[in-house]
Formats: sequence, C-alpha cells, structure tokens
Amino acid sequence: MNRTNFFVNGLSVSSGLKVYRGPWKTGQVSFLLKRTLFGASGEDVAWFQAKSLKKAVRELIYTEYPLPPPPVNGYNDDKYTDEEVPAGQTWTTSLTYNGMNNARRKNSFKSWWFGLMLNQDRSIREKMVLFWHNHFVTETNTVDNALFCYQYNDLLRRHALGNFREMVKEVTLSPAMLRYLNGYANTKKAPDENYGRELQELFTIGKGPGSRYTEADVKAAAKVLTGYTIDYKNFSSGFDPGRHDESDKQFSPFYGSRLIRGRKGKDGAMELDDLLDMLFSNEELSLFICRKIYRFFVYHAIDETTEKNVIVPLAAVFRKKNYEIRPVLETLFRSRHFFDPKNYGGMIKSPVDFTVGLCREFRVVFPDSTDYADQYNLWEQLRNQASSLQQNIGDPPNVAGWQAYYQEPEFDKLWISSDTLPRRNLFTDRMINNGFSRNGKKVSIDLLSFVSGLSHPEDPDALIRESVACLYQLALSDEACRFIKTSILLSGLVGMSADHYWTNAWLAYRDNPDDKANRNIVTVKLKALYKYLMDLPEYQLM
Repeated sequence: MNRTNFFVNGLSVSSGLKVYRGPWKTGQVSFLLKRTLFGASGEDVAWFQAKSLKKAVRELIYTEYPLPPPPVNGYNDDKYTDEEVPAGQTWTTSLTYNGMNNARRKNSFKSWWFGLMLNQDRSIREKMVLFWHNHFVTETNTVDNALFCYQYNDLLRRHALGNFREMVKEVTLSPAMLRYLNGYANTKKAPDENYGRELQELFTIGKGPGSRYTEADVKAAAKVLTGYTIDYKNFSSGFDPGRHDESDKQFSPFYGSRLIRGRKGKDGAMELDDLLDMLFSNEELSLFICRKIYRFFVYHAIDETTEKNVIVPLAAVFRKKNYEIRPVLETLFRSRHFFDPKNYGGMIKSPVDFTVGLCREFRVVFPDSTDYADQYNLWEQLRNQASSLQQNIGDPPNVAGWQAYYQEPEFDKLWISSDTLPRRNLFTDRMINNGFSRNGKKVSIDLLSFVSGLSHPEDPDALIRESVACLYQLALSDEACRFIKTSILLSGLVGMSADHYWTNAWLAYRDNPDDKANRNIVTVKLKALYKYLMDLPEYQLM
C-alpha cells in the first residue's frame, strides 16, 4: 500500500442516480451506515442487511422516532448547586439565567447532544442534525444562552428531515440566530446586513458558479429583515413594526428584478415570506444545497461529470418535491453513484464520526439515565476528545462552519495533521487500555466482549478478516493480514505461526473465563491487535 498518497482519492465516478441493483452484502450495508449513522455496529449491519436496500434506506430516512427528552441538571457539585432546578430535572423550563448556571447549562447542553449521537436510533436524523448545524451555523459561546442553544438544536432536529423552506424561515426567526448574526439589532434606522448576507451566501444561494446576487441584494434583504426582536423575558422572538423598514425593496436581475413591496404595521413581518419566495424561485438554491449534501455524505470533490449526472438531477428532485429533504436523500442513497466502489473509504472521518463511531461500533457502555451526573460527565469527557481533534460541537470556528467541509482543495484532509493524527491514536489506545472514568465508573472498549460476538474468534484468520471488515471500508491484502497474524496475534505464543496456538488460547479462555492466566493471555494479544488496526491509516477512512 502506498501510504504517501493514501488520503488522496481523486478517482472519477461517472455513474448517476439510476437505482443501484448490485450486491447487498456486509460491505455495502456497512458503507451506507457509516455514512448515514455514526459508525456501523455489527447489530445494525445485521439488522439492515436482512432488508432490501430500498427498505433499509426508507427506514433510515422515514422512520419517525420520538424527539429525545431535554437535558437535565447533572452539574451540581461541591462548588455550585442550582437552587432553581433540582438535580436530575431539566433546566430548559427555567427562565432565570446568570453567569454560573448559564455556563454549566451550556456544557450540559453540549454533552446531552453528544449523548444523543452515542445513543442514536436507527435513523439518519442525528447525522442530519450535525449536517444542518454545520450549515446553519451558530456558536454557543456567541449566542451565550443555554436555553437559546437548546431551542435551536431542537429546531434543527425537528426539521432535519422535513421541508427546507420551513426550516429556513424558523432559523431566521429563532432567538439563537437573531442573536448570533445580529438580526435583533437590524432596524430601519441602523440596518445590519449580517444575516441578509449570510442568508444568501451561506444558507440558500451559496457561492457557486451560478450565484450572481449583488451587494445591492444584500442591502435589500437586510431591509426586508428589519424589525425582529428577542424577548428575553419569555426567551422567544418577536416583531416590532416600529423598527421595520416599510419602503419597497428592489432586487437585481439575478432574482428576476423582483420588487418586494413594503408593508406597514404588523404586516411588515409578511415580507419575510416574500423574500423566501424569491430565494426559492432561484434554481441555484437547490443546486447549492444538493452540493452540500453530496460533499457531506459522498465525496468532497464535484467534477463536471458529477455535477451533470448527480447534482443537477438531484436538485431537480428537490424542486419537484417542493424542497422536501427526504426525497433527495432517498434518491442519493439508493443510487449507483453512491455505491460506486470508488467512493468506499473516500472520506476521512470527522472527529465526531471518529469518536462516536468508535463507541458505537465497539458497543462501549455508559452509565444510564438514573446515574445522570456520571453519565453527563463521561459524555463530556468524550466530547472533549472530539474537541481536541478540532470539532467542538456547538462551536464551529466561524459562520461558515468547519473548514474541512468546504475549504478547497484540502477539504476533509484538514482533519488530519501532525497534531491531530497522534491524538487520534492516543484516543484509540486509551479506549483499549484504561478508557475514561468518574466515581469508579469507566467507559472503555471491552475487547473480550466484542470479540466474543464475532463469528469465529477462535480462528485467527477469521478473527482478523471480520475485524477488518467491521473497522475498515477498504480491504487489507492477504499479505497484510498474514503479517498481522504472525507478528501480532501469534507473536510470543509457542510455535508463533501455528494457528492452533491462538485457537487453544481462546478456547481455554472461553471455557474458563474466570481463570486470570487465560484471560490475560488473550487480552494482551487482542489489545496489541486492535491498537495496531486502529493506528493504521485505513481506520481514519469511511
């Protein structure tokens, strides 16, 4: 394997959106799940492989799971007690915020969100929440109110698979966004162009080759959006007619020279619908959103062939279905293009995919909700690991999101550096060894439990092949597998290269798992094996 260019795919894929009719085996199922969920656990792979591709995709996209319960107070300690919110109860009903409780509630919110990804249902919803969070960016530290942040996350989750136009409108009116991009300060006397600019540049029209809106369009949009306010007493948004610009707003030929008539009084709020009608009548919007979906779920590079065969027809589906998100995802995930072998292993795992996916694939066990304090703390410790790898959920670096999703030409290769790659290896090593702990509770990889769930753990060749199939999207050569077996799994055992020495060691443990010597022999070998597998470049890919 040429590792020098390992993280450079660059292979052209010419297939389009015709329905995939090829094999539906472990490799294809695992690929679909690693892209649409966080990791692909053995149980989930078996669950979806028992269905057809059509039914599997529809279950991932259309199954309606209940919305999760809100975050709770798990942050009381010897230095602080939240007198308003009892321990274990949600703080999202509280309307009292100060420096101390707000900081702790913000951490509670972010750890709760990380926990939702760790415990996700068999649904793409949580992956879509992360996608929309990177699209409609807000920053917890800038919004600086835990309740606003929770409300906004709930908004993204409720609309994650719904209608894009409705989501854009709710995002525009949300207190978190009004605060983050200064919409609450946008008045007829002092127009603020911040949101009017980002609404077009980052949220709807984009900066693609066909995006030709003008600076005058930004100014006109800002005038449309004047008058919105934040009600800090009830933690909601409102509209103040006295702050709204009632003049007519003229847009450029890019928008068909649209004129939005100024409205008076409370009717001024109706201009937002006029603005959205204008934006959604421009085909560039559907192209831009489909490109972002493609880059997030398939591959970062979009060449002319992909634009023609995938993006343009996918955008047509988006428009035809009245900007419903589900039909776009279903068309993409059932396509020949998506399952083209050249896409397998073509993306570097984001830090969230890396950390959450590891926990889910190895079935790492966390304390349950009855032990909320330790549960939230351990979620936070894992969340901090993703942050140290440059993906701090809730706080992207800027309004454009994480650079790895948009920065040409590096894109996802930005996740890997001389700093982050060693940190990734240290994280996987730590999860294999001592893991993370609090109050005697520990979260780590239980290799004996994991390997016991494989088909033939007593067979060293089968053990390695099945482990590789679970952890990687790219196959290892027979030579590489033989090297792993002889130099790692059998190393130090009597006879070394004779398979039956591992078989005997495993069977001795299986038949007498309480024997310390038997347990130590297989544990030491398995730790060495999985550390090696997760340190290889292949483990960084999905």
